[in-house]
Amino acid sequence: MGTSVIADRQNPQTAAVTATTAAAELHDAAFVFVRARPGLLKIANRILRDPGEAEDVIQETWLRWQGTDRSIVVNPGALLRTTTVRLAINVLQSARRRRESSATPWLPEPADAGMSPEALAERQNAVEHAVALLLQTLTPNQRAAYVLREAFGYSYDQIGDLLDLSVANARQQVSRAQDRLNNRRHRQHVDAVTHRRLVQAIFTAARTGDLGQLERVLIRQDAAGSDAATSTHVVVPRDTTTSVDSA
Repeated sequence: MGTSVIADRQNPQTAAVTATTAAAELHDAAFVFVRARPGLLKIANRILRDPGEAEDVIQETWLRWQGTDRSIVVNPGALLRTTTVRLAINVLQSARRRRESSATPWLPEPADAGMSPEALAERQNAVEHAVALLLQTLTPNQRAAYVLREAFGYSYDQIGDLLDLSVANARQQVSRAQDRLNNRRHRQHVDAVTHRRLVQAIFTAARTGDLGQLERVLIRQDAAGSDAATSTHVVVPRDTTTSVDSA
């Protein structure tokens, strides 16, 4: 009984030492992480091209780092970089899987120089079909936001700047586009010239990485759409002339 009392009296001291040690270890872990964080954020941004998603990845990296047995880590910086890369790639693959499983049109990844002529022809047919669906279904702002976000990974900040929208509105344009494409609503007739111009701009951007022409084509869609309404290339049924909102 006496031994038990002595042990009980020692427990608070033991607990205090343990807590102090844990706090010191966490402080050291935080110091290492804070020093590495700017580089980790650059890695995540380079992979995801979305500041919000990159920040989420960095937060998850920190949580993983806290739960790591750091006493056996030889190179903390290398481990943190590896963790960040893996988490960012997981996010990227998850986003692609969501797009592939949805009822939305297929848009091109950067071109593979080793593709066969048959594969290139199949890709072109798929993109032509996707662009036709975008033109039939979406408003100009929705179309621009959707293409820039889903095909080329623009952040909502970048989309907002290009389209003169708030970040929240840019996000809403993509959400509305997704909803319309999933439900195949508000079909419009497509102008052949507009269709060809957008297909070419998307292919050029995917092949060369030069997105300037694509941005100009998408931003001019409002004006082009107004001109096309009186063009002989376009026939819009009466029941669809007011079915597309101006968002």
